[in-house]
Amino acid sequence: MRLINILLAATALAIGSDARPMKVPTDNIPRKRDADFESVRTRLTKDHSGKGGDPKDKYFHESTFHPHMDGRFGDRVLGYDDRRSNLTALMRTYLSTMNDIGAETWIMHGSLLGWFWNRKIMPWDSDVDVQMTEKSMEHLSDYYNMTVHHYKLPSFPEGRDYMLEINPHWRNASTTDKLNVIDARWIDMSNGLFIDITTLHRNTTAEALGIEGAMMCKDKHKFNFTDIFPLRESVFEDTPVKVPYAYTDLLAEEYGTKALVKTTFENHHFDEDKMEWIPLT
Repeated sequence: MRLINILLAATALAIGSDARPMKVPTDNIPRKRDADFESVRTRLTKDHSGKGGDPKDKYFHESTFHPHMDGRFGDRVLGYDDRRSNLTALMRTYLSTMNDIGAETWIMHGSLLGWFWNRKIMPWDSDVDVQMTEKSMEHLSDYYNMTVHHYKLPSFPEGRDYMLEINPHWRNASTTDKLNVIDARWIDMSNGLFIDITTLHRNTTAEALGIEGAMMCKDKHKFNFTDIFPLRESVFEDTPVKVPYAYTDLLAEEYGTKALVKTTFENHHFDEDKMEWIPLT
């Protein structure tokens, strides 16, 4: 069987009720998933992932032609407009699926900065970043790993398949596991674009020093519980989304205060009347 399970969407942005997720082991022993090229490939006949040159303990393998694409499903870099429309669909389907499952997730990093400006993905971005609670990641790992979700969208009426893949190393919260800082991915199986999903863990090292509410991700980003919670409800790419409570402070710390006011960046200018980043000619 090439994939553990298939979930069908009955309508655009709605998961079908006939889903039958499969229970998988929940201990801390990393297991090889059925995720190699031959097991999951769709239209490609050649694997363009960087698996051959990566260390053996690294789980996710980015493509050989772009660090934000999965070479099992994509073989080329998408153009400007094509990338934007596909990333929008990627974000909408992810948020819809997680909402249907009941997973607690929120946007972070560059995606949060895009939300801050105009509630959209920044047009020069090539990926999307989200975080998730440990409880939600455990639920996805137990019941939804390697599931495929089919959506019919106005922009892609023929339908698209998206795969949720969980890194078996996600329970190892140590920052020393530098090869596996990404805990899961939501992957467009038609072109290889993906969303990076990281788990928010308790920072036990900081707690031992008496720092209450210390949180962290394996990518070495550190937070306080009150930076994230309670989550705020908003909209991103015309889809309901949650954002961290202290979003302004988090963005200023990560990108600097200029990122919140500078209207020219990455060869784009922000048009305040249109509320849109416009490419500079």
